[in-house]
Amino acid sequence: MGYTEFNDDLPARIKEQADIVQVIGECVELKQAGVRFLGLCPFHNEKTPSFSVHPGQQFFHCFGCGASGDVFEFQMKYHNLDFPTAMRALARRYQVEIPERPQSPREREKNRRRKAMYAVNEKAVSIFRKTLLNSSQAEGARQYLEERQIPAEIQERFGLGYAPSPDAAGWNFLGAQLSKDEQQVAIEAGLLVKKEKGGTYDRFRDRVLFPLYDRRGRVIGFGGRIIGDGQPKYMNSPESLVFSKSASLLGLYQQGDEIRRRKQAILVEGNFDLVSLVVHGCPNVVAPLGTALTIQQLKLLKGFAEECVLLFDGDAAGVKAAMRSVPLFLSEQMAGKVALLPTGHDPDTFIREKGLAALNILLEEAMPLPEFTLKQLVEEHGLTLDGKRRIIRELQPLLKAAASGIQRSLILSHFSETIGVSAEELGASMAPVPSVPPGPPIIESQPARFAEQLTPLSSSQKRLVTHMVLYPGSLSELKEAGLRTCLSGTIGEVLLLQLLALLERAETVEPEELLDKLPPGGERVLVSNILLSSSSESAALYCQGTEGELTEIIVYLECETLKRRIKELKGILSDQSAPRSVEDQQKLGVEMVELINRLEVQQKKYTPFPL
Repeated sequence: MGYTEFNDDLPARIKEQADIVQVIGECVELKQAGVRFLGLCPFHNEKTPSFSVHPGQQFFHCFGCGASGDVFEFQMKYHNLDFPTAMRALARRYQVEIPERPQSPREREKNRRRKAMYAVNEKAVSIFRKTLLNSSQAEGARQYLEERQIPAEIQERFGLGYAPSPDAAGWNFLGAQLSKDEQQVAIEAGLLVKKEKGGTYDRFRDRVLFPLYDRRGRVIGFGGRIIGDGQPKYMNSPESLVFSKSASLLGLYQQGDEIRRRKQAILVEGNFDLVSLVVHGCPNVVAPLGTALTIQQLKLLKGFAEECVLLFDGDAAGVKAAMRSVPLFLSEQMAGKVALLPTGHDPDTFIREKGLAALNILLEEAMPLPEFTLKQLVEEHGLTLDGKRRIIRELQPLLKAAASGIQRSLILSHFSETIGVSAEELGASMAPVPSVPPGPPIIESQPARFAEQLTPLSSSQKRLVTHMVLYPGSLSELKEAGLRTCLSGTIGEVLLLQLLALLERAETVEPEELLDKLPPGGERVLVSNILLSSSSESAALYCQGTEGELTEIIVYLECETLKRRIKELKGILSDQSAPRSVEDQQKLGVEMVELINRLEVQQKKYTPFPL
């Protein structure tokens, strides 16, 4: 990790204050051996200590798996953090001040709303939890959990609560316990629903509730299982500033350490499937929130585990769900396996009836996903000429998802023997596919012209890039006003595309996240310099992120767009090689006059764009 580009001396100052033995010793049992400390490596399974920590050199190294680095690398690898987050955590711990960049009013308001949502969600957890434990209205919920054999300590671990039914507590049970301001926040967070004629009512009613946590332990939403036969059986919080269903996993906060220790995650489909496995001694388990596995969820798991086993029902739906996940595993280059349960069983019923030993056998026999997919296709279509044709057609999504040409070649050679054609013939029979999965643009796969010499940034373009990097929350407005055209062919356009790619995966992006995603080179150096200078007094005057400044920049972009079109029209009108009718000539002339008038109006509105 090239963190020295983030700041010339800040990482060095943090390392100087940090005690690497203390930091690692909280995660690994270390014993002194001369000038170094030894312990069992946390990054691979071993019985004899080969993990060495050198306090004098502030360095760790494992002679077993090769993991090595400084205190930042350990924090990042062990706790699944990016560099800026690891640096901030250590800086806070050892009281090293990090200069903060100024936030725009829009960013401050979003952060305020997020904090308010976390607080209201936390309060709701407390209310629902107390209701489950103490209220007579929750007798049915307590009986339900007892029937599901969920003991009190596991209920506590997952923070289970209960939202009473309207018959017992009315339609405003939660809302009545919140202040006016909290009610407004609860509407945004999806805990309350606003009535058309005023007032609110509770979204969750007569449900056992699972609080949903992010990796930092903040409550981002809820999942509720209805008591009885109502519909829907499971209900999640709606999307909000703090909650994205496709980017969250139930149980990852509670079970993440065990998943990391075992280097394997078991994925089940239901909330109570997850809890039941934990109760019966299978702790490295997570669950999506009522959806098929997503690429964002797999990226989360990849930071904790080397492989993921899908523990699905053995019916047709379970088979299809497993097969649909194969392209995701291939694109992320993560090992995936599938273990199908016997007919009539889900993970909860299986482990309660058969026990942990039987489950472990099932997991050990899990089949790698690509082989599983091919086996299912052969069973479905057979190996007749027509069957092979169908199999080859259905294998195409796997090849499209291959993260590299090498991976594609491996898939072809691996499957060709079963299908009965050579790898070359199998590859030739497939439609040409890109070597990377489709998706938002990233720096490593930009068009070829970005590999060529980029045009240097002008002073105005530097100002635009600085604002774009420091205040990415305004990017959609700047893009609409013509930002990409204004940065075309420069390093700024590369950074713009990277920011847009990040924003497709998350509602908000911090500048440090952009820095962390950039490879070494000119883009990273430029962003690093912008962040380094953002806390200085001169930089604060240069780029403040105010609404007035944003308006000023948008007007500048609109003026530049008008100037380009005027210049284009002048060129067209002066070109004698392309004869035009008098009518067409007049239309172009009228358009140019209108644009010139609009430009004059825009330029009078505000002072010139500051450099």
